[in-house]
Amino acid sequence: MRYVQIVLPLNLKGSFTYKVPDELMPVIRTGMRVLVPFRGKKIYTGIVFEIHDIEPENFVPREVISILDELPILPQEQINFWNWLSGYYLCNLGEIYRFAFPSSLKLESETYLKLKPNVTVDFENLDVNEMYLIQALEVRQLINLTDLEAFIPKKDIIKTINSLIDLQYIEIDEKIGEKYKAKEVAYVKINNSLLDNESLTAILAKLNKAPKQKDLFLLILSKQTENPDAFIKKSDLFEDGTFGHSHFKPLADKNFVEEYYLQKDRLESYEGEIEEIEELSESQKKAKIDIDEAFDEKKNVLLHGITSSGKTHIYLEKIEECVNEGKNVLFLLPEISLTKQITQRLEKKYGRKLGFYHQKLTDFEKVEVWRRIKNNDIQILVGTRNALFLPYQNLGLVIVDEEHDSAYKAREVSPYFNAKDSALVFGSFYDARVILGSATPSVESYYLARKEKMKYIFLNERFGNVQLPEYELINFKEAQDSKKVSGNFSLQLLDEIKRTLEERNQAIILHNRRGYANVLECESCGYVNYCSNCDVVMTYHKSANEMKCHYCGQRASKPRTCPKCHSENLNERGVGVEQIHEEVSKLFPDNEVDRMDVDSMRKKFAYEKLYEKIEDRETDIVVGTQMISKGLDFDHIELVAIPKADSLLYVQDFRAEERAYQLITQVSGRAGRVSGKGKILIQTFNPDHSVFQLIKMNQVSKIYYYFLKERQKFHYPPFTKLIMIELKHRKEDKVNRASQFLGSVLRKYLPEECVLGPEKSQIARINNLYQFQILLKLPRGKNYEKYKSMVLLSLKDFDEITAYQSIKKDVFVDF
Repeated sequence: MRYVQIVLPLNLKGSFTYKVPDELMPVIRTGMRVLVPFRGKKIYTGIVFEIHDIEPENFVPREVISILDELPILPQEQINFWNWLSGYYLCNLGEIYRFAFPSSLKLESETYLKLKPNVTVDFENLDVNEMYLIQALEVRQLINLTDLEAFIPKKDIIKTINSLIDLQYIEIDEKIGEKYKAKEVAYVKINNSLLDNESLTAILAKLNKAPKQKDLFLLILSKQTENPDAFIKKSDLFEDGTFGHSHFKPLADKNFVEEYYLQKDRLESYEGEIEEIEELSESQKKAKIDIDEAFDEKKNVLLHGITSSGKTHIYLEKIEECVNEGKNVLFLLPEISLTKQITQRLEKKYGRKLGFYHQKLTDFEKVEVWRRIKNNDIQILVGTRNALFLPYQNLGLVIVDEEHDSAYKAREVSPYFNAKDSALVFGSFYDARVILGSATPSVESYYLARKEKMKYIFLNERFGNVQLPEYELINFKEAQDSKKVSGNFSLQLLDEIKRTLEERNQAIILHNRRGYANVLECESCGYVNYCSNCDVVMTYHKSANEMKCHYCGQRASKPRTCPKCHSENLNERGVGVEQIHEEVSKLFPDNEVDRMDVDSMRKKFAYEKLYEKIEDRETDIVVGTQMISKGLDFDHIELVAIPKADSLLYVQDFRAEERAYQLITQVSGRAGRVSGKGKILIQTFNPDHSVFQLIKMNQVSKIYYYFLKERQKFHYPPFTKLIMIELKHRKEDKVNRASQFLGSVLRKYLPEECVLGPEKSQIARINNLYQFQILLKLPRGKNYEKYKSMVLLSLKDFDEITAYQSIKKDVFVDF
């Protein structure tokens, strides 16, 4: 076993073969981190994926430099999962490595400069930048390239370095540095020898001339004698400003007090009272028995529970069972910021056994969670999609809450995988069972459960037998014709809001459009303000008084006059959530109206503050985007109004109707959770639309039957598999030619009816990159694997064309 396959944190295909030196042979194992050279002098942290004795034929492999871990950092189950993920989602192992590991665990060499030993420098022949660099090296021995920018202009750095290398004055060195540092806290205590000798009176006499030092010494002494086992934090002594470091240092110098450090977790754990979980209702008990039976048959479960049916109670019961068996639990959530209530309940039950892992943690905090999972200190981990990659030791249960949520399938960061689907496979590698839970399961999950690929369990009554909310459709066209409207609201809808507020209850208004107005248009010449980086019109945000692009983030101040014809007649077109918020505030001036969208929730603790306001009933009406459909569980919300429901349906996406149903159902679940008198008002120009009528009937099986029939008719998932290939480049003609070429290659290997496109993307240019798409519709089953191998072959043929190597290519499987 002389050779290893190493995965590097680079977006490159496959793994790389290295030779194992004799001294490392007895200790090297799969899953360990190793330092390896790659492309010249650059050094990377790789992961050992395989150990073998097959000598490469075409090249001489380089040697592994050293091993970084005493024990494997990556369990075999994770290695299997990475291999599956790479094969199924057509992504590189290096992409997964980059996404999965906190950057502090991926050591990389940095390029440093140093003086050559015993060199004599002739300063007369050097220019000013070269002189600065030599003088700096004489003082500091090693200098990082980034440090040079402080005293040498950026454009001259490479020229200066090359010149000094040619003169043989300096050389390049690769230095490896472990980035993670444990957090240490300073504590103080009276020197033990002083306490033993009982010479305190003599010490106090010595300190008579320094009263502040004496007072500080007595303070430390009193704390220590009061509670000998307690630790005295150094920072606590200086908290009120009476004492400072200038008083402490002389005491330490005289050996009267001693300073010592202890490692501390960066993440605070819950230290409060531990609570018991509530008793299950009869329907919940029945659902739990069904889950137990499915687990005994080694089947995963789709728990379809209507809103407020108490799915969380069932989760808690299963978590409790799993923990009692000595196994660990992974609780996946779509967004960590919207999960305050569930985490509070888990904290009160499990305290320090509970951990969190999500993108908002700092890198060092991620490393600490990683190490605690590795050492089995955390029994229940609550996390987002990147929590799938932690090194679990004995996983027993995976719960995917709100499994329908699109946040599980982010398209912004590679690898582009669906965390919900991946969790099912991930569980199988650990022999752990998986529960997918939702009030509105995705059509694909519902279809799988109905085909008995997993157990389908339906909870059809709310906890405490509370009634479901009542749906009402308002025909906005009729209201307009009979002049019974005020702005974007019908008078009927306003009367219902008024009645809700008079009864001292709260209301939610959903409008899923950010900003104030979609377009700012010149009435004289028709000019609209386009983003300079993207082919989209910029959205007007009134609160910030600026135009924003929601794709690349570009901002511009709102024009006072038309830039084209200088007319002042600029009109706002389209309605955003800010406009609805402003309108509601004017219609109900005596009530507190709050807004909940991405823009208003940017500040730290903005969610928490709004939650508290709703809970304390300081807020009467919450206006928001889809954000308000998640995680809100309050007693006094009785009304949900959707003033412009049609905008949810008319989107260029075959899942638009499904998403509209999910969003309306989810947000309706916020109403009447205690009273059972919740009401949902859907204001629409088209009340006869199938989706609205089906939602009103509230018969789940009929809704999913309608969705599945539509999907089957047009050959969409779950009846086919979709792969989207997206090509991007700064030059439109180049990416157009490339997409045409790739399309012709795909048609060579695949049947004509399977390849759709290439076409320009819905938005042709984002962030100055032109985008073309090819959609592949492939059959399910055995043929899918055969066709997928053909897709890989086509992509390989495309990659071999040198002219197209600058084209960015993204592949989205199960699009």
